Amino acid sequence: MFRTILVPLDGSTFGEQALPWALSIARRAQASMQLLHVHRPLEATYAEMQIFDATLNQQIREREKAYLDNTLTAVRAVSKAPVTALCKDGEVAITIKQHAEAAAIDLIVMMTHGRGPMGRFWLGSTTDELLRDAPAPLLLIHPHDKKADLGGDLACKHLLIPLDGTPLAEQILEPAMTLAQLSGAELTLLRVVRPVMTMAQPVGSAGSFGEMAHHMMERVDGLQEQVKNEAHGYLEQVAERLRGQGLTVATQVAVEEQPGVAILHRAQPPIDLIALETHGRRGLSRLFLGSVADKVIRGAPVPVLVQRPSHK
Repeated sequence: MFRTILVPLDGSTFGEQALPWALSIARRAQASMQLLHVHRPLEATYAEMQIFDATLNQQIREREKAYLDNTLTAVRAVSKAPVTALCKDGEVAITIKQHAEAAAIDLIVMMTHGRGPMGRFWLGSTTDELLRDAPAPLLLIHPHDKKADLGGDLACKHLLIPLDGTPLAEQILEPAMTLAQLSGAELTLLRVVRPVMTMAQPVGSAGSFGEMAHHMMERVDGLQEQVKNEAHGYLEQVAERLRGQGLTVATQVAVEEQPGVAILHRAQPPIDLIALETHGRRGLSRLFLGSVADKVIRGAPVPVLVQRPSHK
């Protein structure tokens, strides 16, 4: 269950676009919200350039605090959930991580990018660092040009959950189920399998070549069908567990050399959110190594729920 939701803000209207999602989830989960802005002192930012000025640093800090106070006022005006705001000094990703750990945050909702004069330190590198080290699931929202509608109600109705057959990848199911149960969403479990390719070359006379090639293709087709059936059987086992908890679950198997491509290809309506584990290590299959998660996060037309797998 999501009890405390953290929304890192970078001082830009783009960063605020995470707020409607966080507010909607907090409303359904009856969770509290925390707004966090990280001030990066000028002496740390420009130390190598020797241009630190204490007065300028204080002016920036005051401007950031005013922004955070105004945002808090706007959020409280539309939210019945408890909402607090705080500004901390430090490196952005490290400070977010440390605060999330200390405050026992259950979900972090943030933009994939930051823009604007106060958002220059919040570009993709912050998201990348949190993907590796965040102690809670991340709900990543892609920025758009519209102003955030704090009074709107957003909800995922159909989640796509790619799985690779390992217990580590299945760890995403818990936060994904929580989101689904909060909004009555349906789930589609996806397993991507690679094409079965034979390396053997048919040999023999010209007369027998066609027959041997035909036999080889039949064998490849049979092996591919076997792989697909095994993948489907695995997904159905997982799906039955989820259906036992009252969820509506469908399964799909895709044959594709590039898993990220297959996932993005299926991220079309009615799919409105993708959930997957990221940065697999210690046995997590190559399907969910960082490059695939990165491709999905950057290319998905919908929000992405990601989580760093635990190896305990």
